[in-house]
Amino acid sequence: MMRLDDIPNKIPGETVQLFLRRHWIDLIRIFIFTLFMLLVPVGIMIGLRFMQPSLLEDPFWGAMISIIASAYLLIVFIITITEFTDYWLDVWVVTSERIINSEQQGLFNRAVSELHLDQIQDITSETKGLLATFLTYGDVYVQTAAEKVRFHFKNIDNPDVVKQTIGALKKDCETHHHHEHAQAANKTL
Repeated sequence: MMRLDDIPNKIPGETVQLFLRRHWIDLIRIFIFTLFMLLVPVGIMIGLRFMQPSLLEDPFWGAMISIIASAYLLIVFIITITEFTDYWLDVWVVTSERIINSEQQGLFNRAVSELHLDQIQDITSETKGLLATFLTYGDVYVQTAAEKVRFHFKNIDNPDVVKQTIGALKKDCETHHHHEHAQAANKTL
């Protein structure tokens, strides 16, 4: 996981402006899915008790149902852990100089990419749906001219504020670097 005091390739004078994770509603979705998936075998067991009470006491079928239920619960546990890990390790850091995108892709694969603020060509924020509008979460897309078309901040809190902040940082970065380039050009003359 990325730590704020140890961002990769830190530029002198660079400060962290935003540290973003997906909105907490994604975590609620994970736990609702898990709860639903845990209630499925409970419902099946209750149904079996009423329809075929002797089936669970049968030496073969009772053991087979226990094995299937255990495998099912293991799969639900693995899916839940994978989704929670993906939620927790998806991080976007916006600094005074660049954007760092760290996305977990499965349990054992993570992609970290960065772009400098002066490479940004377009910033778009998007909020879709009643729940997203009510809880003020959505997506932010940062477009560059590079091969990687856009950075996608998924389901983050206050996407319009993030868009405005990145826009302001981009403008400050351009002004700051334009000033540095002008100074460098004057020194060479």
